[in-house]
Amino acid sequence: MRSAVSVREGQGVVLLCSPPPHSPEIIYSWVFNEFPSFVAEDSRRFISQETGNLYISKVQTSDVGSYICLVKNTVTNARVLSPPTPLTLRNDGVMGEYEPKIEVHFPFTVTAAKGTTVKMECFALGNPVPTITWMKVNGYIPSKSRLRKSQAVLEIPNVQLDDAGIYECRAENSRGKNTFRGQLQVYTYPHWVEKLNDTQLDSGSHLRWECKATGKPRPTYRWLKNGVPLLLQSRVEMVNGVLMIHNVNQSDAGMYQCLAENKYGTIYASAELKILESEIDRSTGSGEPFITVIVKCRIDVSSVWDALFEDALPLGASTMPSYYISAFVQMFLKVQEPVKYRIKEGISRVIFLD
Repeated sequence: MRSAVSVREGQGVVLLCSPPPHSPEIIYSWVFNEFPSFVAEDSRRFISQETGNLYISKVQTSDVGSYICLVKNTVTNARVLSPPTPLTLRNDGVMGEYEPKIEVHFPFTVTAAKGTTVKMECFALGNPVPTITWMKVNGYIPSKSRLRKSQAVLEIPNVQLDDAGIYECRAENSRGKNTFRGQLQVYTYPHWVEKLNDTQLDSGSHLRWECKATGKPRPTYRWLKNGVPLLLQSRVEMVNGVLMIHNVNQSDAGMYQCLAENKYGTIYASAELKILESEIDRSTGSGEPFITVIVKCRIDVSSVWDALFEDALPLGASTMPSYYISAFVQMFLKVQEPVKYRIKEGISRVIFLD
């Protein structure tokens, strides 16, 4: 048995539950004198589901007796009973009237995930028994809200971002009033708005990928390549969920992941980057970035040929007609047979326009 708690009639009292370590799935109740006689909650008596404590705002003679805190696990239905706490009345008179004193209140900052149910407690001791009212500073209490336990609990189901704000509970009786304010913050886990898609690019092209997510707090982004953090390089830029790689080559191919994260969670988006070899790359074995040369056939074809190729004439030829250049380059680009001529250094693609 715990030590007796002795108060004057009309005084407020708090009986401590002091539960053992437990998981969050717990509900509290109090047995009065003997099981199964339970304390009924009303405007004068309140059981906090945060602490398990029993609060009596104004003690009456009918409250004298033995109190046992019952802790129940809602998942396993296991129950634990505290040792009895006797409540007695002192014999030095009746407590006079006094203004409310808020003994139970929600935290200064309440954080809740979007879509969940928020419960905020507020209860006061006082004589006469205080009345509890609620308000939202610079706004309105959401219409979906419910007041429970003689208005000592404000419950907001399916909380949304616009439900966030400063809430106030007020305890008032004929002797005065007392208030408490705290802030409700609603957060959201990161959620994809725009994901990545598998991409194929020619060697030398530019890659631009963007992953975009919503969340509160606003998500930050990180990039991985083949499971390893991607580092900034001269060709690689990463800015606010945008990845840009300039002049891609075979070394850039691989699996990429974009991570969007805030303090409440992390989400991933994945895509594969494939780099296609150019026709010239496959014929020469070169993986270097290419330079594209556009040739109009109506210009001086012999100067064009000299500018492009180191071996200026095909075997047995003394001049270079334009149709031969066109036919030769078409064959060179399609790689239909072994190439007999070497393209000049720095040029790896030729496009002919009629």
